[in-house]
Amino acid sequence: MKEKIFAVTFVVALCSVVLNSCETPVGQGAGWGAATGAIIGGAATGHVRGAAIGAAAGAAAGALMGAAIQEDQAARYGPPPPGGYPYARWAGTPGFYHSPYTGRVYDLRGVPPGGLTRDVDTGRLFRKP
Repeated sequence: MKEKIFAVTFVVALCSVVLNSCETPVGQGAGWGAATGAIIGGAATGHVRGAAIGAAAGAAAGALMGAAIQEDQAARYGPPPPGGYPYARWAGTPGFYHSPYTGRVYDLRGVPPGGLTRDVDTGRLFRKP
């Protein structure tokens, strides 16, 4: 019985780490929280239900922590302009977008959706859709 619980806990933790491929702090926090919660819940109760409850609680707590981290990172850019940061326009090639200010094409393949990028010509920030 203990081996089955360990196997299920391991699978839940592995799935959480696989889902950790999210590039935002909220997604990463939820993934790591779910993995940690599943391991602790499974080890503490010895039941699959405990692992599932731990994963859910860990994911929620991790997402909250990730949201706080994301807001802290956004504060480094200063207050957003009225109406928020504008979004770039797709340039027709995956990962490439036009700046809403100058029309210059930027390679944003490494930027997560909603991430901020600075236009080199104007120095103003815009978001990746």
